[in-house]
Amino acid sequence: MIAALLVLLAAAAPAEATEDSYSEPATAAPSPLRVNGYIDVGFAKAQGNGTSFPANDLRTPADYGVDAFAPAVNSRGDAASTDSSGRFTNGFLPRSAGIGGNGSFLINTVDFDVRYLPPGAPLLIFARAQLVPRFGAGSDTRVVVEQAFGRLTPFSNHELALFLGKFDSVFGIEYLDNEANLRTGVTPSLIARYTTGQSIGGKAFYRRQIPSLWMAVSANIAATNQGTLTETLQPAEASLTGVPVVSGRFGVELNLRFIEVKLGASGMYGPRNDQRESGVKQRMWGFDARVVLGGLAVSAELIDIDQDAGGFDKIDGLGPQTIASGFAARGGYVQAAYSLTLGGGAFRKLTGYGRYGRRHAQFEAFTPITVDRITAGLRLDLWESLALKGEVLVNRELAGTPSVPNNIITSSAVYSW
Repeated sequence: MIAALLVLLAAAAPAEATEDSYSEPATAAPSPLRVNGYIDVGFAKAQGNGTSFPANDLRTPADYGVDAFAPAVNSRGDAASTDSSGRFTNGFLPRSAGIGGNGSFLINTVDFDVRYLPPGAPLLIFARAQLVPRFGAGSDTRVVVEQAFGRLTPFSNHELALFLGKFDSVFGIEYLDNEANLRTGVTPSLIARYTTGQSIGGKAFYRRQIPSLWMAVSANIAATNQGTLTETLQPAEASLTGVPVVSGRFGVELNLRFIEVKLGASGMYGPRNDQRESGVKQRMWGFDARVVLGGLAVSAELIDIDQDAGGFDKIDGLGPQTIASGFAARGGYVQAAYSLTLGGGAFRKLTGYGRYGRRHAQFEAFTPITVDRITAGLRLDLWESLALKGEVLVNRELAGTPSVPNNIITSSAVYSW
């Protein structure tokens, strides 16, 4: 029951996850201001030239015929490379680590979290800024304000929280693992680009426990600028249409003595924020499930997204985009992880995990493509502040696009403070 409550508190306010692992000395008064963070350092090597673009493929736009997000190297979903060798692209690209097919050490993220709890007020103020060092044109070093919000909990006897600012998605469950220090493995799933983006707006979270049935129900609803897509697909900083996107998740959890089961249904609806016409809509629905039994944790997610075609206008910050093409995709993943507690001392926990993901997508009037990915890895937790991860990604082109060598070997050392 306690573990389930901690998971939901982390979903409602990311800063809570750091507080739960920290305690002040018994003689000291708790400080209302707290600063935490982490450093994510990795090494990655991609096959081929680090992209999904086939050699001698003259189809344009080049990014409409491949999954450019497939060769991911870190928890942010950055690709090893997005170099299309001069072929025209329409902006449907991830951020790039800029390493191509070369093995390279990387500083993936330097994260700073600041939280303030005003004394005597049911208010939390949270900000997360990240330094993202990168190499290459279009992917240079950035400072990202990933979250910045205020959270009000008006009732002491109800689990109701109101948020205003920039915060994580409310769609599905993968957003819970956005940060490298929280993610079991190294890389996100094939569908994370649609469900794990941060956005600016307001949201409400409510949870009610039903002790007689050993269960709880929850609702998470948001109205934001761009919905739940990542910032490489739709900008979050401003609404280009003037109409918010509504998203939400309804969850049910069963907390028994030896097993936890959590089920959820999510939806999103509103205008596309990569163009300026409010009548151009995007719709997405999804289902998720998690089961925890002892050291075994199994999670799965399924989504379906459909976007109307938009107008001819270039949006600054989204690359050489000329038109918001009609788009549809469906996909999902299932992940299993088993953790073995090693005891005290330096070695705390060893986790082995595997994930299978699949994605089918099509831009209007272009050939649909189907890809899948097999992910396997190990994680070793040392002391309370260091996690070492090693991972292999096997990317496969199943239909609609030629096979390319774009498998990934990647790793990550995450220092939390």
